[in-house]
Amino acid sequence: MAPKFDLNEYIMHHIGNSHVWHVPLLKPIPLPGFLTVHLLMLLIGTTLLLTLFLVIYRKQDRVPTGITNFLEMIVVYVRDQIAIPNLGEEDGIKFTPMFCSLGFFILICNLMGLIPIFTSATGNINLTSALAYLIFTLMVVGTLVRGGLKGMWHALVPAGIPSWFVPFMFIIEVFLLFVRCIALAMRLFANMIAGHIVIMAFLGLCVMFGLGAAILAFPAAVAFYMMEIFVSFLQAYIFILLSAIFIGQMYHPRH
Repeated sequence: MAPKFDLNEYIMHHIGNSHVWHVPLLKPIPLPGFLTVHLLMLLIGTTLLLTLFLVIYRKQDRVPTGITNFLEMIVVYVRDQIAIPNLGEEDGIKFTPMFCSLGFFILICNLMGLIPIFTSATGNINLTSALAYLIFTLMVVGTLVRGGLKGMWHALVPAGIPSWFVPFMFIIEVFLLFVRCIALAMRLFANMIAGHIVIMAFLGLCVMFGLGAAILAFPAAVAFYMMEIFVSFLQAYIFILLSAIFIGQMYHPRH
């Protein structure tokens, strides 16, 4: 007798992390040592990112063409519409490579999760927390390096507020410093994992209830899949936009 189909186990199997890489139509591939599926996806995504900018992307003396033109268009947009407006021209130009690297890395990992042979590394809270911790470090350490304790004080306590409210404002701003970074990690993680859960849930209904359910569930799964493509781009954009805003608020509190 065939075992009963467990929808919950089916969903968790696809979004969970393990030491076995399940590739469609192939036998499960055991991963050696400390290597997990999500870590493997992270390494593959990093390799694709490096290949994209160190091999495929070429700086051209003339007007860029092809993939170089497309990538340069995005880099210029990040510089002129995200980095410079939030950090000023000098800091914006300095931070543009980092924002571009973060944005493309997140986008690649997001899109990889929509390919059956891969999984979404950004659906792992550990990865998104590490990215958020990077932004937290830039906010705190960067402010201290640039302005010392005085600069940190001015970044946390706006000028012109009543003296009696200063202690409360300081506590609130320190709390918000952590909340902003936690929100960065949770927003990316939750959006990526939620989309996969919904898609797998609809596909699981097709398996559980057969053709009758598939008539409605399968088109719904396809619709959510298409929406996930849009969400993959949107979440990469939101992450670097909010990162630029948060860092800019610390480095240039007067603005």
